[in-house]
Amino acid sequence: MSKGTLTRQAILDHALDLATEVGLEGLSIGRLADDLHLSKSGLFAHFGSKEALQVQVLEAASARFVELVLKPSLSASRGEPRLRSLFEHWLRWPKTCGLRGGCLFVAVATELDDRPGPARDRLVQIQKDWLDHLAHAAHIATAEGHFRPDADPAQFAHELYGIMLVGHHVGRLLRDPESERRTRTAFESLLFRFRKEPPCPN
Repeated sequence: MSKGTLTRQAILDHALDLATEVGLEGLSIGRLADDLHLSKSGLFAHFGSKEALQVQVLEAASARFVELVLKPSLSASRGEPRLRSLFEHWLRWPKTCGLRGGCLFVAVATELDDRPGPARDRLVQIQKDWLDHLAHAAHIATAEGHFRPDADPAQFAHELYGIMLVGHHVGRLLRDPESERRTRTAFESLLFRFRKEPPCPN
């Protein structure tokens, strides 16, 4: 790996960590240059603009999420076991991601929701792709006979996403020690509603 590639990766790693606390808009070329002992011009040359840096930070977060949440879950059996694995890895993500402010996607969602531009576009696409992945996993659960034939995969994805968001909010902002237990309870309730009913005894 070249020195330039290593420097670029060091910049992205630090910017990603910092963005979870100050937001994407809070990232400045000057701050990053000072923190990493680089010249502003040298740092700017790696990205070309603050906007490009913001997009690359989102890409770095997405790649880390894939490695820590998505890929490990693929070793689980298709259907409900894989959904459970996705849930478990996603639940641990704010800690396993190694970022001081937890999940970047939650941290910058409010910041970007009304701010048009490449960073918002990329965040929206990342989140839509994740919802699609969850819906596809739910669809497979139906195909495997774990969920009801009439189960709506998109609705499952929507509700699971909501469970995880409120769990993150209650856990990190409210510091509620019951957050994880309640999140698990909500997930089990969701599975129960979508699960294929066992056959009635004769």
